[in-house]
Amino acid sequence: MPDKLDRLHEKLNEIEEEIEAEWATRRDAMAYRLDHNRVVFEQSAREAQRRARVNLWIFLKRTRPMVVLTAPVIYSLIIPFVLLDLFVTIYQAICFPIYHIAKVKRADHIAIDRQHLAYLNALQKLNCVYCGYGNGVLSYVREVAARTEQFWCPIKHARRLEGQHGRYGDFVDYGDAEAFNRQTVRLRNALRKMDENR
Repeated sequence: MPDKLDRLHEKLNEIEEEIEAEWATRRDAMAYRLDHNRVVFEQSAREAQRRARVNLWIFLKRTRPMVVLTAPVIYSLIIPFVLLDLFVTIYQAICFPIYHIAKVKRADHIAIDRQHLAYLNALQKLNCVYCGYGNGVLSYVREVAARTEQFWCPIKHARRLEGQHGRYGDFVDYGDAEAFNRQTVRLRNALRKMDENR
């Protein structure tokens, strides 16, 4: 008999499927489709986007000076993002095959596609590329870390933490030694099966 947490996870999966269906409806409303992960807009939508674009010089004139002054601080984070991306990619390339953990597909987490929106000016497009990369790297790293945690230490924390990764719900309860010893092998095998299912 499934316990309450199992039922809640099933409900969560159903809600995620509903969300994906709603995204598909919204894609239709915005007049675009995905063709092999490439965005294709209808011509009328593309023209409407071009008309909505704010000229770069007007955009810059409207920008507060303090925003301009903080830009170098924001963009300086590209260095740690690239290093984090590189080191985590090397880490999983070396360690995941040894532990028999399915590798995380980087492309499933990093999406750089907003620069194709015709209503963005050049600076807005650059900002969108940067944010897409930065947040994508963090998502990618989080999944690599989540799989590592599932392999080595699939135990929930004593207190509730905000924004746990999707694997956390399957971890064993804090303080349940019997479940930890019993479930660790099952959770490790689940990581192996992910590779087999590709």
